[in-house]
Amino acid sequence: MFESKLFEGKRILVTGGGTGLGRAMAEQFLSLGAEIYICGRRKGVCDETAKALMDRHGGKVGTFGLDIRDAAAVDAMVEEIFAAGPLTGLVNNAAGNFISPTASLTPRGFDAIANIVMHGTFYVTHAVGRRWVQMAREGQWKIGDPYRSVLSVIVTWVLNGGPYVVPSAMSKSAIHAMTMSLATEWAQYGIRLNAVGPGEIPTEGMSKRLNPGEEPGARSAKVNPMGRAGTMAELQNLATFLLSDGCPWLNGQSIMMDGGAYLGTGGNFYELRHWTDSQWLEARERIESQNKKDREQRTA
Repeated sequence: MFESKLFEGKRILVTGGGTGLGRAMAEQFLSLGAEIYICGRRKGVCDETAKALMDRHGGKVGTFGLDIRDAAAVDAMVEEIFAAGPLTGLVNNAAGNFISPTASLTPRGFDAIANIVMHGTFYVTHAVGRRWVQMAREGQWKIGDPYRSVLSVIVTWVLNGGPYVVPSAMSKSAIHAMTMSLATEWAQYGIRLNAVGPGEIPTEGMSKRLNPGEEPGARSAKVNPMGRAGTMAELQNLATFLLSDGCPWLNGQSIMMDGGAYLGTGGNFYELRHWTDSQWLEARERIESQNKKDREQRTA
C-alpha cells in the first residue's frame, strides 16, 4: 500500500529495535528507503538484526548498545548519529513489563519498569528533540518543510487502566502525556509527536513475561471483539503512515489499534483477578527463570 521509496532520505532511530515490535517497524522503514539506527541493551542482538535486515533489503542499519536509562549514554549516541546527519524520525519502542499483583511489588520492581519506560523514553526524546529545536532556531526548518516526527509506542491501558501491570500503565500514561504536551510545545519548530497503542501482538518477549506458560495471543483472542490478536504487518503499516509525510497535520494523537478490545475490557489483564496464589507463584517462577536466562545470554 506504500510507494517503494516513501522513506527515501529519511533517517530514523528505533529504540529497542533489535527484536519484536521494534525490529518489525525498523524493517518496514528500511524496505521503504530509510536509513535506520537501532539501539538496545544487547548490542550483539542489534548487530545480528542489522545484518539480517541489510542482507534482505540493502540500505544501512547502524547499531548502538546502551541502556536508555543512562541519560549520558543516550546523549552520546544521539550526538554520534547527528554528527553524520540529523535524524528525521524517532520511534520510542524500548520498554519493559511483567505481570504482578500490585501489593506484591517492591520499589525496585516498580523502578525497573518506570526507569526504562518513562525516564528512558524522555531521555531519548529530549536528546533528539532539543537538537531539532536548535536546528529550527538556526533557520534549518521553516513552515512548508517536512516535519520531523516522534512516534511512541504506548498501551491501551492509558485509557482504561492496567491491573497487574500498574508500573507500565503509569509509565506509559506519562508518555501519552508527553506526546500531547510536546506536540503543542514543539510544533512551532517543525516537530510533531504521535503515539500508537497496539493491542496484543504476540512476540517472544511479551509471551515470556506477560503470558508465561500460555499460547501467545490465546487469551486476547477470547475477549477481543474481532476474535484474534494483532499482527506485525498491521503495526508496521500504521507506524509507517504516522511517520510519513502523508498527513503532517496529525499531531499529538494517541491511536489505539487493538480491534476495539479496550472499549469492552478493563485492561488486558483484568481476568487475572481469578488467579490463585499458586498460579501467581508459578508465573513468577517462569518469569524469574527467563530473566536468569536473559542475563546469562547478555554476559556470555
